[in-house]
Amino acid sequence: MAIKKATQRQGFKINEFIVYPAHGVGQIINIEEQEVAGLSLELFVINFEQDKMTLRVPIGKIASVGMRKLSDEETVEKALTTVTGRARIKRTMWSRRAQEYEAKINSGDLQSIAEVVRDLFRSESQPEQSYSERQLYEAALDRMAREVAAIRKLSGTEAVHLIEKNLAKSPRRGATKSGQEAAA
Repeated sequence: MAIKKATQRQGFKINEFIVYPAHGVGQIINIEEQEVAGLSLELFVINFEQDKMTLRVPIGKIASVGMRKLSDEETVEKALTTVTGRARIKRTMWSRRAQEYEAKINSGDLQSIAEVVRDLFRSESQPEQSYSERQLYEAALDRMAREVAAIRKLSGTEAVHLIEKNLAKSPRRGATKSGQEAAA
């Protein structure tokens, strides 16, 4: 008697795009059974194309690792609106803020990632970012763009352009020069 191969577990299907908080958007390419330490485990095999990485996650662990389905269109719109808002810069030490930004990026929550993108964005008229600030900004922008691209069926580059177009609409600290240019 042949065992029917599983194509769906806990609402996740093979070939479906998902968000794994620590790595971003991936695609479930298989559901397999593997023996680990004498126990038989069912695993999601998730491929992260951009990182050239394959991850195996035990089906019983998906809730604890925070794996979720892609956000809906309404959440994307909310995130794109968030990046047009005014940046919120806390007056705490950079190391503390950096930890908070890192935690938001790794939360996998699109809204939190959009807040990091908004807060760390620098326009041409603003002072340079430090190396670590730039790294966090690029990580957040990449995570956000990957999810927006998967939801809206865009390329990664198109998603980045969409986000940057929305960032350009936002009011900027010290952006008086660009504000005057827009009024002229």
